[in-house]
Amino acid sequence: MKLLRYLPLLIPAVTILAQSPDALTRQARPPFQRNSFHANVATPGYTPFFVLDAYELRGIQNKGAGQTIAVIDAFDDPTAEADLATFTRQFQLPPCTRENGCFKLIYAGGKQPPPDTSGWSNEVAIDTQWAHAVAPAATIMLVESQSSQLKDLIGAVDVAIAHGATVVCMSWISSEAPDEPQLDTHFNVPGVTFVAASGDSGHGAYYPAASPYVVAVGGTSLAVNPNGTWANEAAWSGSGGGTSKFETEPSYQMAVQSTGKRGVPDVAYDGNPSTGVPAYNSHACGLCYTGWDQWGGTSIGTPQWAAVFAIANSLRVSAGKTRLTQPQFILYGVYALLGAVDYHDITSGANGSCGSECQAAPGYDFVTGLGSPIGGALITKLAGAR
Repeated sequence: MKLLRYLPLLIPAVTILAQSPDALTRQARPPFQRNSFHANVATPGYTPFFVLDAYELRGIQNKGAGQTIAVIDAFDDPTAEADLATFTRQFQLPPCTRENGCFKLIYAGGKQPPPDTSGWSNEVAIDTQWAHAVAPAATIMLVESQSSQLKDLIGAVDVAIAHGATVVCMSWISSEAPDEPQLDTHFNVPGVTFVAASGDSGHGAYYPAASPYVVAVGGTSLAVNPNGTWANEAAWSGSGGGTSKFETEPSYQMAVQSTGKRGVPDVAYDGNPSTGVPAYNSHACGLCYTGWDQWGGTSIGTPQWAAVFAIANSLRVSAGKTRLTQPQFILYGVYALLGAVDYHDITSGANGSCGSECQAAPGYDFVTGLGSPIGGALITKLAGAR
């Protein structure tokens, strides 16, 4: 019986019915970028110590206790748990294993997915390691889809929800399609927060970040002081952002923009590979990078924002409140009432040459959204909201 604790849970993907095939057959990819100048250097980039201090996340209580962050990625990464253990040892974080219940592995589709051969294992490493770094008391649930097609990835999202995920991290993008609004129902689930990367190729909106039910995360270039505190941030040129071609403007954005279309992103986080973070991967898949690497892209901010919501949920539940549902209404409401006091307002930098839509500016913009978190203040607002 002891062996059963080490076997991944075999959960079939929920069938997606009555959908046009166009959106579901699209391929997705993880929007990460590797800083090759720091390849295989021990713990390159901003370590958890610096990131937690920069975004004022270190001293927050609960740290995600009782919450489950589902990391949705494609194909099988056979070394995910071992690589997470290497990361936790390096940075003296609490262990996160199947043995102690912190780490769970689920195969969506009812069987073990094909081994990763295209580099998704590096995304698995970033997602699991950095979600745990920010919310070390939360359960990290890695849900592996059978392929990188959107139908399988969204099926994996459904599986995660069925298995108790309270925050869902989607560090991948696919091109928009006219029928994508039909898929939005998968992200409209009471008590579950959905977080997605906005992209790493500059101006443009991608799915699922363009869904109005998803918190879209853009990218910045973060500078810290010698003691690790926040110094400044500018928009990263690779940050995905703009207006959706097919999603209408949600009501929570009406106070900050008036295009009639869904604006992306909602929030931001460090994403420049030159100011990136370390992650460790040992799965040699052909196109995977092994060892320590420094990573950027909106992939690195997505799991960390997911962890922020897990921490807020933990505080809410301990106070007898329900978990967050569509926290965008709180995020934009806080800004409308108080201005940028809970965010670092990113006012410089650009992600293209398309005019004002490509420029960071005071207040909301289509490159960095509302800004990056001032952790303690923002989590307090999220935890205290009705």
